[in-house]
Amino acid sequence: MAAFDPNEMITRFRDRATAVRKRPLPPIAGEERQLFIANSETDFRDFAIIGDAVASLEDGILTLRIDLNPPSK
Repeated sequence: MAAFDPNEMITRFRDRATAVRKRPLPPIAGEERQLFIANSETDFRDFAIIGDAVASLEDGILTLRIDLNPPSK
């Protein structure tokens, strides 16, 4: 088994966030369409948050540091 690299994991989450943004809308309508859109927004947010993390792995403990403060202007 290959060694775990937290930065590779973060890169995969960034890639997933990008994939969600590019995901085509399936041919659905009404309530199902709204649910699909809501789920896509949630998926993007979750993947993007982890994709912005700074990871550290010390003594077998993975720590993700995520700044949730709004960007300063």
